[in-house]
Amino acid sequence: MSRRGYYGAYGGQFVAETLMEPLRDLERAYEKARKDPAFKRELQSYYKDYGGRPTPLYRCARLSKKLGGATLWLKREDLVHGGAHKFNNVMGQALLAQRMGKTRLIAETGAGQHGVATAMAGAVLGLPVEVYMGRVDTERQKLNVFRMHLMGAKVIPVDAGSRTLKDAINEALRDWVANVRNTYYLLGSVVGPHPYPRLVRDFQSVIGREIKRQAAAHGFKPSMLVACVGGGSNAAGTFAPWVGTKGVELVGVEAGGSGAKHSATLTKGRPGILHGAKSYLLYDRDGQVEETHSISAGLDYPGVGPEHSNWKDAGLVRYVTASDREALGAFQVLAQTEGILPALESAHAVAHAIRAAPKLSRRAHIVVTLSGRGDKDVHTVADQLGVRL
Repeated sequence: MSRRGYYGAYGGQFVAETLMEPLRDLERAYEKARKDPAFKRELQSYYKDYGGRPTPLYRCARLSKKLGGATLWLKREDLVHGGAHKFNNVMGQALLAQRMGKTRLIAETGAGQHGVATAMAGAVLGLPVEVYMGRVDTERQKLNVFRMHLMGAKVIPVDAGSRTLKDAINEALRDWVANVRNTYYLLGSVVGPHPYPRLVRDFQSVIGREIKRQAAAHGFKPSMLVACVGGGSNAAGTFAPWVGTKGVELVGVEAGGSGAKHSATLTKGRPGILHGAKSYLLYDRDGQVEETHSISAGLDYPGVGPEHSNWKDAGLVRYVTASDREALGAFQVLAQTEGILPALESAHAVAHAIRAAPKLSRRAHIVVTLSGRGDKDVHTVADQLGVRL
């Protein structure tokens, strides 16, 4: 960060005055916790014994042979407890909330994986949880809604605006402003006002650090690291330990959607301010945030983390898109060649790897962060394929 809370020209704290002191409290608490060996030990214990870390780095032998060219590897975040990388950040923030004496957790969720992870953390730490979720997303992610209910969380459908992730974040912020004394807002991605982008990236960087150790153990250095980008937490966690590493290309894959409807913030957006930070956004000529679209609920967001915006401008990460059709195709190919159902979010990253592998040498290695598992998306995939379950 070039300035406190900024990544180049992006980031900051564009929030109401009532939130400035809570954000400063959060920053102070995080700075103290991250230097505390006891906090680190407790978090690592939960990562290992509750979350199941480290996750494997898996070589896709059959898919690599089918594609030709580079060898394809998957960083299996789908095997983390709860089924997605979201646990990495949630457990860290939940322990931080506990240290701060907060007695209630609130969160937003799109695909439901962050909500599920927050419900898990609330259950294991004995903290009540309320999750805001756009009405559209509650319908297409009914399984995750039920999972949250089973773990004791209250899911609050949001009917404002596009009724998706953007609007869920809006409602969660309103709740936090009204109940800041006892409530911790457990933000799920590298978005929002400082210090959220930093602390979420820090907690998620366990992904990139493990890839470094595991790739070395397998005897290779990645030629390319690929991760899907919505808000950008799994990608930030994958890329941060590798940024600036010579010979390793970093590729973030956004939702290209279908036709004119998409969620490709970095590839098709412009700088602006949303949810307390300056970053790339999708908005019209009147400055109104545009409605987005993706087959995957977790990528259906008109903004992105400010550090990603800086990486884009600095040329440190290349950002591309994969369409709904390509993601759906990648979902099926990975299932048929490796017996793995990727989350539709992750399938966007797999789609790019499928495009890239045949163009690279057989000595090259592509690592894809498989950010979540696809059980939650089976009904969506079935609908797209015309299969009635």
